[in-house]
Amino acid sequence: MSHPSSESLPYHGLRLLAVHAHPDDESSKGAATTALYAERGARVMIATMTGGEAGDILNPALLQSPQAARDIAGLRRDEMARAAAELGAEHRWIGFVDSGLPEGDPAVETPHGCFYRTPTAVAARPLVHLIRSFRPHVVTTYDELGGYPHPDHIKTHEVTMAAVESAAHPEDNPELGEPWQVQKVYYNQDLSPTKWLIIHERMLADGLESPFGEMLERYRERADTRRTWLSTRIECREHFEQRDRALLAHATQIDPEGGFFTGAREASKKYWTSEEFELALDFTGRDPLDGAQEFVESDLFAGVIDDSGRRVPDTGPLGPGAREDEG
Repeated sequence: MSHPSSESLPYHGLRLLAVHAHPDDESSKGAATTALYAERGARVMIATMTGGEAGDILNPALLQSPQAARDIAGLRRDEMARAAAELGAEHRWIGFVDSGLPEGDPAVETPHGCFYRTPTAVAARPLVHLIRSFRPHVVTTYDELGGYPHPDHIKTHEVTMAAVESAAHPEDNPELGEPWQVQKVYYNQDLSPTKWLIIHERMLADGLESPFGEMLERYRERADTRRTWLSTRIECREHFEQRDRALLAHATQIDPEGGFFTGAREASKKYWTSEEFELALDFTGRDPLDGAQEFVESDLFAGVIDDSGRRVPDTGPLGPGAREDEG
């Protein structure tokens, strides 16, 4: 049985960088999208800002694990390697220390030397180097609220946006490589209030008990705090099983018998077949999208000009030969 060459795949030559705060975030936010683009020929790089050292063991089956007690950082590195392989993605550790999840002011209660307390310009340097060496056409990260208010997620937003800007300017840190202009930046919106409120209502309409009752008030508060624009919907249901296997690779963080995995994941499979993103920056030169409309895109690479000067059609996904020559 013959397999198609990588050059014949529809996204060959295109590159996506997904920037996340901790190991396991890449498998709970945008993971099926990662798997879809990797399978269709794009190079997908996951950048993990911290090692997840401060994470608790959330799987009861591993509470007595000697390795977890002795070397949680090493164990999470092994888990991350398995998850990246499951998604078909490349991976890079950026190298900062997990800030933990304080109950109060993170500026006061996070430890000295952690990611959150690192000056943004300093924290952005290794990401600038990665952007200039990997040369992604598209970058995904979190919005300014972090997707949810974890200090490392908020910091990841700040650092990613600073790195994208700095990477494009020749005068900024020339020792970090040749400048590179990222064409599009998206915010992961897997945790958008719109999505989970709709899933909740659909479950109730079907006479099912919803696992989201306690979360709804927080989601409504977030909806009042920030308007989330679901600009882009990626239909990726066929990669949900792959996404779930990647999440389960983070065995210290996921209890396969309860909690988020059995509740939210199973509900989303039935009631929501896509993953959503919010277009934050667009340097493709195409006409602006209508910000008053939801789901106006179905491809993160729509409008991107590839290295050969051809533009990806808005209607994608299409093969390289179908891209439109610029000029």
